[in-house]
Amino acid sequence: MIVTRGRAIAWIAAGALLALSAFLPTGVEVAGTPLLMFAVLRLIIGGLLCAIGATRRLDGPRLAIVFALLVAGCAAALVTVHLPVVAGHADLDFWLGVAGLWLAAWVANDALAAHRFATPGKQRAASIAVPAVFGLFLLFLWEVAVVGFGVSPVLMPPPSAVGARIAASLPILADDFVQTFVRGVLSGYVIGCAAGFLVAILADRVPFLRKGLLPLGNFVSALPIIGIAPIMVMWFGFDWHSKAAVVVVMTFFPMLVNTVAGLSASGTLERDLMRSYAASWWTTLVKLRLPAALPFIFNALKINSTLALIGAIVAEFFGTPTVGMGFRISIEAGRMALDMVWAEIAVAAIAGTAFYGLVALIERSVTFWHPSYRR
Repeated sequence: MIVTRGRAIAWIAAGALLALSAFLPTGVEVAGTPLLMFAVLRLIIGGLLCAIGATRRLDGPRLAIVFALLVAGCAAALVTVHLPVVAGHADLDFWLGVAGLWLAAWVANDALAAHRFATPGKQRAASIAVPAVFGLFLLFLWEVAVVGFGVSPVLMPPPSAVGARIAASLPILADDFVQTFVRGVLSGYVIGCAAGFLVAILADRVPFLRKGLLPLGNFVSALPIIGIAPIMVMWFGFDWHSKAAVVVVMTFFPMLVNTVAGLSASGTLERDLMRSYAASWWTTLVKLRLPAALPFIFNALKINSTLALIGAIVAEFFGTPTVGMGFRISIEAGRMALDMVWAEIAVAAIAGTAFYGLVALIERSVTFWHPSYRR
């Protein structure tokens, strides 16, 4: 594809920054270290980026070469920053190289997002690769910034320390995941969403329920979790049942409000057509109004997938057995074991993202007819 003038300038700027950082003298002189390899890779990547910007032509193979060199450059930077003579004492040339890698990754990822591949499979893979590259490079910046500046692990542990803690604490993390997510989140999510959906159907049938429940839903949605959680712990005990109860309260009303709004989304002409066929309320609900409400229902399911995890973790701060994500975060934070805290946060983030993604995939397969999915 032809690179636009603005993007060509960005490619040349990234290449020039990398090449400049490669020629700057380093304040750390150690023979046989990856410093020279890091400088050579920056020079090669910078030259290639300048060539792409100058010719203003970019195809799939060139883009693949850029990403391969970026991976090699980031790997060399990670090896370099962990050297005892560099960790906490990184010089200007190193930080200019990191800045150049950041800018190069930015323009390469932008090119990947704008590139149109020949096959739908490659295009879908590229749409997944763009956020993956963005997230991985954020982890890279986090690692080199924490190690290069010598930040105390108590304030901010590097991702490598968090990964090592996850690998060393898999049994503990697995027990916490089962206690919080499988028992507390999933059970509360299913009960809360199902109850909200059924009550919405009933409220749609009985108008005075709709007028009475919707203001109550707004009131309950404004209640803070830290106010609800201790009450639920007193009512349902210290085990996962109280956490599931908190999740039920948090997920019930978003499902209720969205479903009631979705049931009113069908058009007047469609409802008049169903009446002209002498369709009953139940037939109209099943064949017209519920399909029209599916985008609203799935919107509530996606919102609740994140609310449920937050509610269960926060509820565990107010009483739980000696297991659970919230319990572990509270205890390890008091011990200043921030690597374990971040390990729990990472597990929670991965679980929440996977849960949200699963709901989004189901939504796409069920509501494929919706205009938002049309090409």
